Amino acid sequence: MKRIIEICANSAQSCVEAYSGGAARVELCAGIPEGGTTPSYGEILTAQELVPQLPINVIIRPRGGDFLYTDVEMSSMLRDIQLCRELNVHGVVFGCLTSQGDLDLDRMKRLKEAAEPLSVTCHRAFDVCRNPFEALEQLISLGFDRVLTSGQEATAVQGIPLIARLVDQAQGRIIVMPGCGVRASNIAQIERETGAREFHTSARRTVHSRMMFRKDNVPMGNSPVTSEFETMETARDLVAACINA
Repeated sequence: MKRIIEICANSAQSCVEAYSGGAARVELCAGIPEGGTTPSYGEILTAQELVPQLPINVIIRPRGGDFLYTDVEMSSMLRDIQLCRELNVHGVVFGCLTSQGDLDLDRMKRLKEAAEPLSVTCHRAFDVCRNPFEALEQLISLGFDRVLTSGQEATAVQGIPLIARLVDQAQGRIIVMPGCGVRASNIAQIERETGAREFHTSARRTVHSRMMFRKDNVPMGNSPVTSEFETMETARDLVAACINA
């Protein structure tokens, strides 16, 4: 079976690079330093216009931090899913937990039903749940297409033992997709030792600003950044390297 690469794309331009590099699909996100948040309407629509052939999954995550959501946040998520349906994206990506670390089945079901008929992925909320084996069966029962996981570790390489057990447990009923730290240098090892066939990676490199006039001492946010004049963007050659590794 051919290796399938999903790119975590942080912009419409990253979607272009992902498609040019041979990616099968993208997960479109904003707020990458926070682990990914819902992108804007404009970003989604622009990506669709630039690469109409590319399946786009949109992350539905109103903020960074934990996955215990308020009623207000839930309302925002439902409206974002409605927008994604109107734009006819390929799929949506979300996950909700209870305060005790279990999947919030009521909210997951509501979001899943609101998303139909779009493809649905559970994101790495799964990696901080209490019981991944129980959660996997619950996702299967809810009808999720796939789950993104690092094997409840900091990187997918470290999580190989758990990912392999999840792939075995799934038995094709749901796609277990390793992500976090997946690179051309380790993807073959992860594939070989887990039996996974779909992989999630950013394949990004630094893009330097074309600004000539600069004020380096005026930051635009309160989070530490290397430079206001550097961004990260998916690179097509890195995508291709993950496919061919």
